[in-house]
Amino acid sequence: MTDATTDLLIIGAGPTGLFSAYYGGFRGLRVAVVDSLPELGGQITAMYPEKAILDVAGFPSVKGRDLVEGLVTQAASADPAYFLDRTALTLEHRDDDVVVTLDDDTRIEARAVLITAGIGKFTPRPLPAGEGWLGRGMEFFVPSFAPYAGKDVVIVGGGDSAFDWAQHLEPVARSVTLVHRRDAFRAHERTVAAVKASSVDIVTKAQVTALRGETTLEEVEITVDGQEPQTRPAQAVVAALGFVADLGTIQEWGLETNKRHVCVDGSMRTNLPRVFAAGDITDYPGKVRLIAVGFGEAATAVNNAAVVIDPAAHVFPGHSSEA
Repeated sequence: MTDATTDLLIIGAGPTGLFSAYYGGFRGLRVAVVDSLPELGGQITAMYPEKAILDVAGFPSVKGRDLVEGLVTQAASADPAYFLDRTALTLEHRDDDVVVTLDDDTRIEARAVLITAGIGKFTPRPLPAGEGWLGRGMEFFVPSFAPYAGKDVVIVGGGDSAFDWAQHLEPVARSVTLVHRRDAFRAHERTVAAVKASSVDIVTKAQVTALRGETTLEEVEITVDGQEPQTRPAQAVVAALGFVADLGTIQEWGLETNKRHVCVDGSMRTNLPRVFAAGDITDYPGKVRLIAVGFGEAATAVNNAAVVIDPAAHVFPGHSSEA
C-alpha cells in the first residue's frame, strides 16, 4: 500500500530541491518534496539565514532567508506536496515506479526520484568546554543577529561561518572575540581581511576552556598556548567548529558514491534507474559546489527525468518566457 503517489519525488528541500520543485511544475509534473528538517531551505535556513550570498545570478547580494523565501514562492507554482521533518529510509523499484519509505512509515510512489540532499544530515562538532551550556548562552548557529545586540560575544572557530558571523555581529554586539586554535584560517581571504580590519579581537593558538555563570553565561576562560588562562566577560558563545555530515540511509540504496557524494553523468542520472541527483550531493569530473551550479543541475535533472516519466516528452522544454 502507498500513502502518496507523484510523478517526481525530490529528496531535499534546500535551494536546489526547491528550484527542482518549481521546474517539475513547469514541466507539468506532480511534485512531492521530502526533507528531514522541519523547515524549507536546508542549510541556509538552519545555519545562515542572515548571511549575504553573493554568487547567485541576478542578485549582487541576497540574504539567505530572502533567497529561500523567493524559492519557496517560485516552487508554489508547482503546488508541491511537502513531507517535512521526515527522513527517507528505503528506496525500492517496483515495475516502472520507485517507492520510497519515510521514517514515519509513509510510502511515496513516484515515477522518478531526484536526490537534492546536499551534504545530508549534519551534526555540529561539539565544544568540549560547552557541555551543558547549549541554549543557556552557547549556540552552534546564528539564525538571527538581534538576540546578540549589546552582548559580549565569543566565537570559536576559524572557518567561513565563524568569520561571517564575526563580521555580521561586530556592529550589533558590544564586543566580539574570535578564538581559534591555530594562527591560520580556513575562511575566505576577503572575509578574514574585513574582520581583521574591524574591532573584532582575534585570539589565535587558543581555546575556550571553560564557560561560567550561575543560570546563564557570564564569562569564558580562554587559554592561549604557553600562557595562563584569561577570563573575559561573555553572555554568548557561538561554537562554529563545523559539523559532521552523513548521508544516512541514502548510502544503503545501492547508489554509486565517491566518499560522501553520489556519482552522476551529464544528465544527472545515478547508476540506479529512474533516480537522479543534483546539487552539492553530486560528484563528477570538474564538479564545483555552488548554489548557482545546483540550480543548473536541477534544470538538467528535471528535464531528463521528464522524458523517463513520459517517453513522449522532449528533454528541451522550450523557454519559460514562452509558457
